[in-house]
Amino acid sequence: MAVPDFQSLMLPLLRLAADGQEHKLVDAREALAKELDLSPADREERLPSGQQFKFVNRVAWAKVYLGQAGLLASSRRGHFQIADRGREVLKTPPTRIDIKFLEQFPEFIEFRTPRGDGDGPRREQPLTQPDGEPGTPEETLEAAHLKMRSSLATELLARIKAASPDFFERLVVALLLKMGYGGSRSDAGQAVGKAGDEGIDGVISEDRLGLDVVYLQAKKWEGTVGRPEIQKFVGAPQGRRARKGVFITTGTFSGEASSYVERIEPKVVLIDGRRLAELMIDFDVGVATARTYHVKRIDSDYFEEE
Repeated sequence: MAVPDFQSLMLPLLRLAADGQEHKLVDAREALAKELDLSPADREERLPSGQQFKFVNRVAWAKVYLGQAGLLASSRRGHFQIADRGREVLKTPPTRIDIKFLEQFPEFIEFRTPRGDGDGPRREQPLTQPDGEPGTPEETLEAAHLKMRSSLATELLARIKAASPDFFERLVVALLLKMGYGGSRSDAGQAVGKAGDEGIDGVISEDRLGLDVVYLQAKKWEGTVGRPEIQKFVGAPQGRRARKGVFITTGTFSGEASSYVERIEPKVVLIDGRRLAELMIDFDVGVATARTYHVKRIDSDYFEEE
């Protein structure tokens, strides 16, 4: 089964603490995983950022929400136990504990509606991902970030396609330099000469010392690049004394073209328009940072007392 959303984990977590004993959060995760019959693949599924396991994140937030509602108490770092209010809830247990259920407790309402800047009015904090599914704060933030990134990539690709061939050539050189290829701008500019058909081709250094070289072809094309075009490209690296090749297009590659390069030597990488836009975002080419958010968490070591 898939990893349940964090709200679905709250009642099982509270039931786990019903024995009144102190529990380690790490042990609670193991117990819940067994109760829910999660597979190793389920447990290893990560958040979009890849920084944390989804199940670990959701159990942690289930514990936080139960704690903010006064149903669980944090006895010490990484530990928790049931609170008096939690015992009362389990005397007549609900079929599900979710945000709506927890809103009966004033402390939880206070937690969910922090004040704005200064002494402004409290604002209810949404806790759903853009697709409407319930998510933890990290999941909601990451889903929103991915949606904004996808929109930015779409806009970038449209701008690239509308730009002149000369601009496209400069863009490719700038991106390669940001990625660590080509040495200096002068070296890269001389290495990749115009191909004469809205693109560039040439040999660039793979590293600053020029220990290895890569054959590059970049075409400002619409539509799909098929296997025949890639087959023509594959012979070029050997003729240019290069063992690797990169083919960039503003269009797309056919399935046959993609499958073909996976089975051949030399090593050839295909970069379509979408991936080109995403690389520009990753390496800050043609984009600027509009706003930065710092996500902070408790420094538990600070609160350790000898």
